[in-house]
Amino acid sequence: MPTASTEASTSVGAGSVSTPVDSRVAPGGPGYRRMSLALFLAGVATFALLYSTQALLPLISDGFGTTASAASWTVSAATGALALFVLPMSALSERFGRRTLMTVSLAVAVTVGLLIPFAPSLGALVVLRAVQGAALAGVPASATAYLAEEVRPRALVTAIGLFVAGNSVGGMSGRVVTGWVAQEWGWRVALGVLGVVAVGCAVAFRLLLPAPRHFVAGSLRPRVLGRTVRAHLANPLLRRLYAIGALFMTVFGAVYTVIGYRLADAPFSLPQGIIGSIFLVYLVGTVSASTAGKLVGRLGRRGALYLAGGTTTAGLLVSLSDSLPVVLLGLVLITAGFFAGHAAASSAVSHTAKEGRAQASALYQSAYYVGSSAGSTLGAVAFHASGWGGTVSLGLLAVVGVVGITVLGSRAARRAPVPVH
Repeated sequence: MPTASTEASTSVGAGSVSTPVDSRVAPGGPGYRRMSLALFLAGVATFALLYSTQALLPLISDGFGTTASAASWTVSAATGALALFVLPMSALSERFGRRTLMTVSLAVAVTVGLLIPFAPSLGALVVLRAVQGAALAGVPASATAYLAEEVRPRALVTAIGLFVAGNSVGGMSGRVVTGWVAQEWGWRVALGVLGVVAVGCAVAFRLLLPAPRHFVAGSLRPRVLGRTVRAHLANPLLRRLYAIGALFMTVFGAVYTVIGYRLADAPFSLPQGIIGSIFLVYLVGTVSASTAGKLVGRLGRRGALYLAGGTTTAGLLVSLSDSLPVVLLGLVLITAGFFAGHAAASSAVSHTAKEGRAQASALYQSAYYVGSSAGSTLGAVAFHASGWGGTVSLGLLAVVGVVGITVLGSRAARRAPVPVH
């Protein structure tokens, strides 16, 4: 059975001493670059497909003659289905392996992605998007657990940050590509092009990802799964991290679902290609996610979350301006704050859970995508009722929740007994 450590002998006098050697990979070690690139590409494909319709919502609304709230279900259905299926997928991951499940999930998702451009109605599009979201659930359900098993603990935050950075690149590139293609040939062709790109990412992922060395198959018995889930939900720290992930994603989902409508309306009146290019600010998320490890090292987890919440708040307030450069600055701050907070919280989940890491990660991802689904729908409703100010108010309320939960965590840490050595 593979283990994280092997024994190495060193001579001391007439005898020898066995010392454990960690056989998991670390930056600069064999296989680390392939592993990082493979999971980066998996993140690109996942986020590009999951939010493929978000930048196209104004065109989809016009194409089907419907409202922003109705069109937003093409996003909410995918993220909601992912949230619903991520826990069952984590159980399959424990039984059949992380790499196997991620491969099958991506294969199904890209196949559905090639069918989506032919959806005859909004209802059919929503159904296909839900199926795609359910299939994609296998990637986040397995990726962080794979990393926690195969990467040394000190490098885990950085490795997960790179996976999250892949999410940001996927979200950015998907929106930029679809924006420009849709401006010339319509939203259906744009989604078809994105589907082909996702196929390439999925194939490269499977060819690059090293076979797991430390995976040990678990049980599919519902009683065992239920016991593991209850243990995670009984952990106050994990509960706080789940809530923080959901609230951060509520902000992000609301802002990026609605921003296309705002920029298409007066006083901006931007064309679809330019609106899609706005999502280049996702590159800021790539940087903030990949450097989250250093941020946590300097400020601690709670310090990083406070900074992320403050940065997101500043961005929301700045975005209220009617000046396009100032609005872009607001989006930069929101994106940087969100990805830093998400990377810090998700890596803390993997570090906290000593057993059933796939289930711990799945519960986080479930909460995270429930937040995305809620943010997409509620953000559109708030925009329809009160304009951009309504969407910003929703975001600020969610950030207040993040800060409040982090404060509770700080107080709990101060009250915790100091271990006696």
